[in-house]
Amino acid sequence: IQPPEKPLQSEEWNRLRENFQLPEIFEEVMLNSMIRCNSPIDVAKSLLTHVAKRNGDIAYNVLVKYLTLCVQQGQVSEICDVYDIMKARFKILEIGAYNLFIKGLSNSDQWKMALTLLEEAKKMMIPSRTSYESCIKAASCHQEMKLAFELYHEMLAKDVVPTLDVLQSFFGFSRGMNGAELQKELFGILFYLRDNQIYPHKTFMQSIKLWFESIPGRKWRGRLTNIKDSGQCPVCNRQLEDSNLTEEEYNNLSERIIRDVIHGTDTFRKTSPQEFEAFQTFVENQLPFDIVIDGLNVSHIKPRKMHCENLLDAINCLAKDNVRLLVLGRKHMLINSSNWKREIMKEMQTKADFFFAENISEDDAFLLYATLRSGKHCKFVTRDFLRDHKACLSDSLTRHLFRKWQRGHQIVLKAMFFSVFSQQPAFQYDCVVQTTGDTWHIPYKDVFEEKYSYRVPRKWLCIQQK
Repeated sequence: IQPPEKPLQSEEWNRLRENFQLPEIFEEVMLNSMIRCNSPIDVAKSLLTHVAKRNGDIAYNVLVKYLTLCVQQGQVSEICDVYDIMKARFKILEIGAYNLFIKGLSNSDQWKMALTLLEEAKKMMIPSRTSYESCIKAASCHQEMKLAFELYHEMLAKDVVPTLDVLQSFFGFSRGMNGAELQKELFGILFYLRDNQIYPHKTFMQSIKLWFESIPGRKWRGRLTNIKDSGQCPVCNRQLEDSNLTEEEYNNLSERIIRDVIHGTDTFRKTSPQEFEAFQTFVENQLPFDIVIDGLNVSHIKPRKMHCENLLDAINCLAKDNVRLLVLGRKHMLINSSNWKREIMKEMQTKADFFFAENISEDDAFLLYATLRSGKHCKFVTRDFLRDHKACLSDSLTRHLFRKWQRGHQIVLKAMFFSVFSQQPAFQYDCVVQTTGDTWHIPYKDVFEEKYSYRVPRKWLCIQQK
């Protein structure tokens, strides 16, 4: 429906409703259209007046749609009126309505009312990320940084994950401000990025740089750079943290992954205990390997090539200096087909050990087990990033060690031309936010990425205190 351009009388609304195929949902469809077209608020108001006259009241979902239009246009007095109506009419509001009220009021001079509504929402539910972040930005905007950080810590305590946008806003709003407490909080956000292996995008990185450089009397200076393969920073000549785990860290991690992830609840969803036992026996008899390859994953690198050719190219790329390779395959690879040629499979089996699992098996547990049992030197090849398994590890320290081990052991193959692969080696240095006290090194990406990626950044911000 195309919404009218000016307010209508009741008879005119009635005519439109009668001509509509499904009159019972006319108001909702009309309001959706008004939201899409950003119709004048008095047009929407005339529809609500008509509904109230006809029915004696206005349905909850119709009020929420009207509220959406008010928030979209920043109609603060209307938002307050709708709140009064809804609180009088309905015992409880659901999360969508609270989100809208908080979002609409936090951008206005009534921002403190948004905080009151957040408190109200907390009595019934865990407020949404949007609600928390609207209040954080409102508090920051009014220089109430202590309050903004209290809300941020509350979010984290409730496992509500902040967006990079709100983390960046803390640095933007704090520019030029001084104070040990504020500095401690902002350093805390940098440690949050480190612990969760989050790479800020370019504009977020610039906000961090400008905040450091704006701290009165501290003389910080940030410069963009690329870290050498050795792990040395060309700007300050500091050596970045080593990506290798200590013997103790490695043993702890290995033990935890084998216990919680591999023998935990998630492994046998797609594989049988008997098959996994057979695999363990196979691995124990063949140890140690130098590189473990997720065969099915690697076989899809070049979409236009036969799967077996992709896998052979990868094996040829990695089979240097007498390294021992283990390829995790599937039983269907042994059946001669357009993608899996028997003679190529035989050739590969002269260059690497193979374990063929059932076609429904989950590769990741096999990959982790073989790599970890082979020892600290063993690397693995997959384009997956094993996110599910990180989630099975219950404490943040083990999750951090898992990611650190992954960064130092995952080899990424990239298809070049014809049958050539380039190998992005595992890093010698750890690619996370790090500090020595008088320097900070922050890896960043040019653009924002929602998902975790195994592609670690090559670009860094080096911040030094002069």
